[in-house]
Amino acid sequence: QVQLVESGGGSVQAGGSLRLSCAASGSIFSINAMGWYRQAPGKQRELVAVISSRSSTYADSVKGRFTISRDNAKNTVYLQMNSLKPEDTAVYYCWYSNYWGQGTQVTVSS
Repeated sequence: QVQLVESGGGSVQAGGSLRLSCAASGSIFSINAMGWYRQAPGKQRELVAVISSRSSTYADSVKGRFTISRDNAKNTVYLQMNSLKPEDTAVYYCWYSNYWGQGTQVTVSS
C-alpha cells in the first residue's frame, strides 16, 4: 500500500511562484516514476511532469516554467512552479504507480 500526501498549494498572482511537495509512504521504489497531474474545472486530468531514475518529462504548456525533482531518501517529489499563469489554476495531484494523492489546489489570479 502506498500513501501520497501533497502540500504547498495556494493562491498567487500571475507571475508568482509556488512549490508543491508530495511525500510518499509505503512500498516506494526509486526506480519507478513519480509525477504530477492537474485537473482544471470542467477539464480532464492532464499530465504536468513525470520524473524517473533517468529523465523528466513535461507538458508543453509548462516547459521552461516548472521543474520536477525528487529526493529518494525522503520519498518525496517536488514541483517548482515559476511564472505562473491563470491557466495553471487547477487541482494538482501527485502520482506514483496506480496511486494518487488527495490533490492540492493552485489558484493563479490575473
